[in-house]
Amino acid sequence: MTKAKPARKRVGRRIPAKKVVSFAGVVSGQIHGFESKAAAFELSPGKLIEVIRMGLPVQELDVLQASLDVPMDELAPKLGISKATLHRRKAQGRLGPEESDRVLRFARLMGKAVEVLEGEVAARRWLKSPQVGLGGAVPLDYAETEVGAREVEDLLGRIEYGVYS
Repeated sequence: MTKAKPARKRVGRRIPAKKVVSFAGVVSGQIHGFESKAAAFELSPGKLIEVIRMGLPVQELDVLQASLDVPMDELAPKLGISKATLHRRKAQGRLGPEESDRVLRFARLMGKAVEVLEGEVAARRWLKSPQVGLGGAVPLDYAETEVGAREVEDLLGRIEYGVYS
């Protein structure tokens, strides 16, 4: 007679918990700068890409809207977000990757304008006004595309270094 072997305990591999990336304050950090070098380091380009892929919380869009002082019904189309999509995103609580990318693009431009023009009020005024260096285009309108956003950044760089044309 053979003794039955005792049942072996199943020891499964423990799957490490996925680290949650904090999204709060990304837009504000782009506009006003991060309070510490550690916070800025944590949002390296690789982390920023991860944040974009995960999608920003809708509150980050509200932060951008307040900073630019543009009504949401004007800002959303500039970001390529329809009214219906905006309503859905607010219900979901998170923006999609493409929308998050555009929100960060506008936040980055606002931050550069604040830095160059030395203030939020001056930056808002500049971003909403036609600029000779953009052929008379309004920077916020120009920035609807990545190529346009680069042109706006380039113009801000020329202003910063005194070669405004």
